[in-house]
Amino acid sequence: MAATVLRSARPLATRVTVRAAAPQRTVHVEGKLKELMLVLPNTTPPAGRFPWAPVITSYFAQPHTTSSYPLHANHMAGTYVPAVRTGNLIFLAGHLPWDKRGQIIAGRVDQDLDVPTAYEAAKLVTLGLLATLKRELGDLDKVRRIVKVTGLVNAGPGFTQHPQVINGCSDLLVAVFGEKGRHARVAAGYSSLPLNAAVEIDLIAEVE
Repeated sequence: MAATVLRSARPLATRVTVRAAAPQRTVHVEGKLKELMLVLPNTTPPAGRFPWAPVITSYFAQPHTTSSYPLHANHMAGTYVPAVRTGNLIFLAGHLPWDKRGQIIAGRVDQDLDVPTAYEAAKLVTLGLLATLKRELGDLDKVRRIVKVTGLVNAGPGFTQHPQVINGCSDLLVAVFGEKGRHARVAAGYSSLPLNAAVEIDLIAEVE
């Protein structure tokens, strides 16, 4: 009787497909601005108009929404530049609140303007600051951190709500940059500001 040789069955190869984890979605700054329905202003003054001599109007005479934006971010009224870079830091000059008609939001807070209006004016200044940053960097995603904000409020000696006004800037920076937008800050009152502006704000940013 012939012997039967038993052969072990060859195990079937198991094909394992390893799927790479989906990359984490990054919200770029430009995309975040669109999501918030915000438009950065133009940083080039119009030909034939002196940027240091704008038409001054009372802001509260016109309706305003968050998506309003100044036509020109950095009307310059002196011998200086809008931004200076040293190493990985950019220092922005003080910016004023220009509305979408190219007119400044002027007046003393709590006398000519209320706090909510001044808060919105601080947001407009912030859009101008971001426009200047973009002009210097080419891409706002190169901002590593907003380091410090200095906010000046046109107000009388009895006014004490300077932080609430400059929150318009701080809140917008955090909304756009997230944790990178949190910063050190000064919020102070001045008896007058250039062109009777309601607010003036500058900032320091760390960049790539």
